[in-house]
Amino acid sequence: MQKELFAGGEEFCFDEKEFCTRQYEEQDIEFTMRYFSEGFDASHLDGSAHRLFELSFNAFDLFLHAWLSELPVEEEAIRFGRRVLAAAEGAAVSEQKSLAERAAADRGDSDTLAVLNAAYKVQREIERMMGLLRFFPQNGVYTARCATDHFILPALARYFTARFGETSWSIIDEKRGLCLSRVPPQPAKLAYGTEIAQGAGSDGWEDLWRHYHSTINNEQRKNPGLQRQFMPKRYWKYLPEV
Repeated sequence: MQKELFAGGEEFCFDEKEFCTRQYEEQDIEFTMRYFSEGFDASHLDGSAHRLFELSFNAFDLFLHAWLSELPVEEEAIRFGRRVLAAAEGAAVSEQKSLAERAAADRGDSDTLAVLNAAYKVQREIERMMGLLRFFPQNGVYTARCATDHFILPALARYFTARFGETSWSIIDEKRGLCLSRVPPQPAKLAYGTEIAQGAGSDGWEDLWRHYHSTINNEQRKNPGLQRQFMPKRYWKYLPEV
């Protein structure tokens, strides 16, 4: 189903595909993986998407992160994008980017605020998963499991590629049935399939981690409230020490 996302009949699309979708098809996965990789090239963006990127990378980034949130903010995001584009329309070339950036940061606008809040939730979860994912060796691959609130796997590829170096790794999103993996020297890839997650923790590594955690744990400094702040209870299923 086609849907106009910006005034003028232009679609906010990637590779001639509708942007606002909840179906993660090949085009969605390919684009998000490219976006979060080094040296993203915006030349493949079409119409208003390319214009928004040129005017304000920050606005484009917020729009994308709001979409990754999977929250019901599609209409707000569309109006946000239109508003940023409209802010620069008719202005002198030298002023267009500053006007677009100002519109993208205007918390007094309800649509902009909704996009900012959704994007912040995604960014925060990305940072959390960098520290909360627990890997275990399985068939020569270090594997972690999760069920994140938002669609964030593409944003983790660069960080874990650098962290693991020449070691193979994979991250299973059990909620969406997706697997982010890398077998050096190939780049990280994202695809459907969670078979590698079967039998997780059966080799004693989780017991070893629990023993390590109990050894370094200081009961005198236990603060359950602070612990839940950094490690919300909905993530505990994948934290052996908890």
